[in-house]
Amino acid sequence: MATAQVAYGVEKLVGNGPEHVKQDVSAYDPSKGTGDASELMKALVWEGAKKVQVVEVPKPKIVEPTDVILKVTGSTICGSDLHLFHGAVMQMNKGDILGHEFCGIVEQVGPAVQKVKPGKRYVVSFQIACGDCFYCKNKLSSQCEVTNSNSQMKAMYGGRTAGIFGYSHLTGGFAGGQAEYVRVPLADANMLEIPDDVPDEKALYLSDVLPTSYNGVKDTAVYPGDALAIFGGGPIGQMVGVFALWEGASKVIYVDTEPRLSFIKSRWPAEHADKLHLVDFKQLSSGFTKNETVVSKLKELTGNRGPDVAIDCAAGEYAKGWLHWLEMQIGAETDTSEIINEMVEGVRNYGRVGLTGVYVGYTNHFNVGSLMQRGIRLIGNGQAPVHKYWEDLLQKIREGTLDPTIMLSHRVRLEDMDKVYHKFDAKEDAMQKVFVETKFSLPRAPGTPQLTTYE
Repeated sequence: MATAQVAYGVEKLVGNGPEHVKQDVSAYDPSKGTGDASELMKALVWEGAKKVQVVEVPKPKIVEPTDVILKVTGSTICGSDLHLFHGAVMQMNKGDILGHEFCGIVEQVGPAVQKVKPGKRYVVSFQIACGDCFYCKNKLSSQCEVTNSNSQMKAMYGGRTAGIFGYSHLTGGFAGGQAEYVRVPLADANMLEIPDDVPDEKALYLSDVLPTSYNGVKDTAVYPGDALAIFGGGPIGQMVGVFALWEGASKVIYVDTEPRLSFIKSRWPAEHADKLHLVDFKQLSSGFTKNETVVSKLKELTGNRGPDVAIDCAAGEYAKGWLHWLEMQIGAETDTSEIINEMVEGVRNYGRVGLTGVYVGYTNHFNVGSLMQRGIRLIGNGQAPVHKYWEDLLQKIREGTLDPTIMLSHRVRLEDMDKVYHKFDAKEDAMQKVFVETKFSLPRAPGTPQLTTYE
């Protein structure tokens, strides 16, 4: 917690670069003209490492002419939110409203908004893009040049991503959508209208998980006949497997543990059952050993050659061994290289490795020798450019080709989100992907989970 808040304090002292959209509105403050003190709403806020709370806060106001105020009818929790929950992401501040995946009904529009209409349903991309810069014009919306002016990110990465809802001041400091209302800046560029024939329980996931999964497959490149290893069987990994089947993968190997491996198996398309292989890393050794490891298991499953492709859908904060754990604790690195090394060593010579899971900064003990000697392609998939894919994926949902509800394990209330964070982190109740309802939510879509409440 201290590191996350100190980093934000440093940023305030140094100052952002030139702002083209109002940033660091991570909560709605009436004294700063961003919140309405006369009307309160429920929101999930960050209080420190492993501490979040549902509280009543001021409702957002229109801050800039291109803003929209959205009544949230559905949101969710993402594996990426756990990095904030753990305090692994820099520049968090107490009271920041979390959540980067949400949909809803427009209540109010700013005077410069032209396309978005009050009363209509929209899903919002997790990234905030301007629609006009070099990257936006090339549909690479996650790298928008004007919506994140954070100086530390530029110094650390050599460039910046777009602003992101509910994901620290490192990405602009925008209040998130795990709330009853949210301010959506540059609304015309960042909202996709939801057709009447698509329920919120399907449209919501166009905000992040579906485009992110699809981007991992397309950007790393899965070709017909490829064997693919997926590290991490959460919602992103689950959908990466589905999209890999679209590309003609001959074998999909999941590296994770229970309960996720069983969840994947239970929701896997029956017609592709022969292509699915499950590897429980907790049953294997790691490091320098003669015992069976993840790497040796991958070789065994692929003719002793290795998969053609591996995609990391986990993240860099989960250390397996004591050395990386210690180095992360004392600040000698921000991310472990263990999963990356397993992928680099596990794929075939001239294989491809994609990083879709979140990595924050620096890592030690990376096997650059294997990468160079064996010609491995290491690809950072980046924060996924949602705008590049979401219209096509919406059409696939409408056609019935894509059913996002195969991820969906729970429906919960916004009021219970503080408890849900702890359960999701602990993988309790086989919690895979949740739909978070608010007082504005529409009736539950047929075939989706019943409401679970937590006292």
